[in-house]
Amino acid sequence: MTREDVYKRLNAVFEDVFDDEELTVNDDTTAADVDGWDSLMHITLIDAVEEEFGINFDMKTIVKLKNVGEMVDVICHEL
Repeated sequence: MTREDVYKRLNAVFEDVFDDEELTVNDDTTAADVDGWDSLMHITLIDAVEEEFGINFDMKTIVKLKNVGEMVDVICHEL
């Protein structure tokens, strides 16, 4: 799966989790860039991403993620 393929699926997850069909994420997107992305929504997002891609993030990885680009890197590595 290409990075572009991951982004297509990941954008759909973000749109669903944050209930915003206009939302588009990129490598530099952080929680500060997305309305409603707080600590509770972060848990919901991680759960939805894990389900979409059939992977499991360990807590150490989740804590280290600084932006969506790093999340995509982890997803690509796991697939």
